Formats: sequence, structure tokens, C-alpha cells
Amino acid sequence: MSAVRTGAAGLALLLAAACTAPAPPRSQASTAAGTVCSKPQGPAGAETPTTIDVIEQAYFCILGNYYSGATLDARSLLSAGFVALTQELNREGRDVPEAALPALTGDRRTDWAAFEAAYRDTTDQVPGLRDKLAVVTLQAMVSALGDDHARWTHDVKRPPGNYEGDGYGLGFLANVNGPQLEGNPGVALPPLFVTTVQGGAAQAAGLRPGDVIESVNGSAPFIDAKPTPAIAALYPQYPQAAPVRLRLLRQATGRRWSVILKPGLYQRDLAALQVVQSKLLDDDIAYVRIRGFAPDSADRVLKAISRSRTGRTLTGIVLDLRGNGGGSPTEATRLVSAFAHGKVTAYQCTVDGKCEAMRTDDTVELVNLPLMVLTDRSCASACEHFSSAVKDLSIGRLVGTRTAGVISGPAQSYLLSNNTTLGFPARHHLGPNREVIDRIGVPPDHYVPLTPEEAAAGRDPVLAKALTLLHK
Repeated sequence: MSAVRTGAAGLALLLAAACTAPAPPRSQASTAAGTVCSKPQGPAGAETPTTIDVIEQAYFCILGNYYSGATLDARSLLSAGFVALTQELNREGRDVPEAALPALTGDRRTDWAAFEAAYRDTTDQVPGLRDKLAVVTLQAMVSALGDDHARWTHDVKRPPGNYEGDGYGLGFLANVNGPQLEGNPGVALPPLFVTTVQGGAAQAAGLRPGDVIESVNGSAPFIDAKPTPAIAALYPQYPQAAPVRLRLLRQATGRRWSVILKPGLYQRDLAALQVVQSKLLDDDIAYVRIRGFAPDSADRVLKAISRSRTGRTLTGIVLDLRGNGGGSPTEATRLVSAFAHGKVTAYQCTVDGKCEAMRTDDTVELVNLPLMVLTDRSCASACEHFSSAVKDLSIGRLVGTRTAGVISGPAQSYLLSNNTTLGFPARHHLGPNREVIDRIGVPPDHYVPLTPEEAAAGRDPVLAKALTLLHK
């Protein structure tokens, strides 16, 4: 999917529609220009070119519906859009004397009129670039929100020959992912290393968990203990196809070597495609892994726990949320409701501080067992909704590392006139204690990071710690 999504672009397992929100009271949002952005009512028609009229529609849609749209300085959107336009001209080896942004006053309608005039004067000089300039302009305006749940989805492309469940990329995951690359929480300490080999080029080249990545395309992955942009090359998205050169170290043998991996399609392990997996540990602990809060996932988790109880007495539950990219906030709330009743699981707030409480569904039967939740830096969005509720409501303990900090708020989708989709939060998410989680994440009660040595040996120190705590 080609989409603008700030903050979490590299999350490997982020669900395609990471968080959707109940529709706001209005079905359409009027703009100052008389156009509307509407909620999708079904499959969109064929995409048509992006034009200045579509950009105008998106601009006023954001100002009228984004959770901080009422107080947003619209000049930031227009400036970002015009910067992107001129940069694209430079990349194309062109320049236009008319490509200058006039002074903006802060009046949204007046500023739009000035922006539109300058935009038209510029693009009229390069008609062959008009479509590309419109796309980068709108992308930049959405990115200027700096919101991890804001995206513009257009020009959806899929690799030829792909099947549902196929992966695309280099075929492995590392211990540093998208949120850490873009300034979000969960600072990763060197070294960079392989955590999971999924298939594809990585598997063919013989990479193994624990292999240390010393350089990416000749660049260091860390400078002053901070991840560098070079790491982003580990997570290409279709149609990106540039080969990636890695310098690797296998600590157990001291071997150093270089490998070139070409992004492509690969078949995922069938087990990795299951949203909910469960097994019994130590004959008395139910272990359930939840890869995403898809529709119905809460009920599937509870059924798995119920099956584990058949013929035995359980002493605890481990819910493994590592790599869980989020999904439905309703499913997260339903799962919390199996461990607490009569509680607030989160707040959805407007920019002026008016908040709506999300409460437990007390029709869900309580499990009444000790709970451990395993988290990592890929636990995002609805996963953080659940994790923060567990922590704030003291219904269990979090073990692992801090979550992603990618939970601005549930995104509402709006259909633009060219059949592309604009999405952003109409409300801002706060935890049960009204704390901000976005860009901060939820810290664990017990910090247990994975090391290259443990990954290479196939050990899981996070799960081991959780089991130790349950057996105390």
C-alpha cells in the first residue's frame, strides 16, 4: 500500500487499517470551499488524478475534522506543501520563476487562495509534472501534521503474483523498527541484530537470529548510540526494489561477511499468519499470542483460555503482544473487560480537553487469573490501549520493553473526490489515568531486553521472566 503515515512507517506487523474509529456524528464534513469530504460508504471507484481541487478538499477536511484542526496553524500545512513542490522541481531538474510562496496571514481562506494562485502559476509552467507535483504536495501536507495515525492512501500497488499472506521485503526483522527510526520512544541500544528470519532473501542468504548487522549500505546503524536513517533500508515496501548491502557478524564463531539482499515476495510461515495462537505452558499456564486486534480477536483469545482450562486448574495467563501492530480499539477494550469490570480503559479527547471515556464491557465474563503481558517496541496503537489499561488498572504486569508510542487516536477515514482516502484522528487518545501515551509509549513493569546471544540461542528471556513471576 502506498500511503502517507507519519511516525510508524516501518512497523513490520502493523495492520493495514491500524485503528478505525466509530464515525463522528456528521456523515459529511463541509469545507470552506463548498466541497465535502465524506465517510466511505463502500468500495471506492477507480482513482483519478490528484488535482489542486483535491488538495483543497483535503486541506479543509483536515482543518474541519482533525482533532486539533480548530487550533491548528494552517500555514504549516501550506508551507510544507509548497516546500515539497519546489523540492520535487529540483529533483526533476526544473525550476520555475513563479514558484514562490506568498506571505501568509493566518486567515485560512485568504491563505488558501494565495497558495492556490501560486500553485497554479507554478504547475502551469510544467504541465508534464502536474500530477507528480500534486501528489507530493498533498503527501507533505498530511505529513506536516506529525501524526502517526494520519495518512493519505492512494495509488495502491501490489506485487505481481502475490497471494494473501505473502510478505514483501528482505525477509527478516531486526531489533530496531519504524518508531525508533523516526524519533519515537524505546531508544534502542547497539548492536543492531536479526531477531527473526521470515523467509525470502534473508533465508536464502543464510541469515540467522542473533546475527549482528554492522553496516547497512556502507553506513553505520548507530551513531552516538542513536539509530541512523540507514536502518530504514531494512524495511522496504513495494515497489521499492533496490538491493541492500549488509555487513554481518556472527558472534558465536567470529565470522564476518557481506551479503546483498534484494527485496521481493516471500511466503510467510503459516503460523505467523494466525492472529491468535495458544498453547499450555508448565501444564498450568495459558499462553496466548495476539498478533493484532482484528475483529473477533478478543473472543478468540477468551475461547483459547477456556479450552486451556478444560480438565485442569490454571494458575495464570501470559498474553504475548510482541509485534502486535494494533487494530480495533473495541477489541482491545473487550479483552481488558475479561480482567476488570466497571473501569475506564482510555479517553478520547478533543483539543479543548473534552473527553469521552471508553469503558469496559461488563457483559464479558471475568477470567479471574493472574495476568502477564509481554510487550516490545512493535506493540502499537490498540496494543498500547490494552497495555496501558493493564498497567493503570493494576490487572496484570507488563514484561519486556517499552511499547511503540504510536497511538495518536483512532483514525477516521474520509473519501476524497478522486477516490483516494484521507485518514486521521478526530479524537486524541489518553490512557486510563489521562496520561499521554503517543510518542512516549507504555513502560514495562519489568524491563527485559533481548540480546543477540539470546536470539542466536533461541532463548526467550521475556517469556522466562513472566513465567518466573507467575510461579512466585
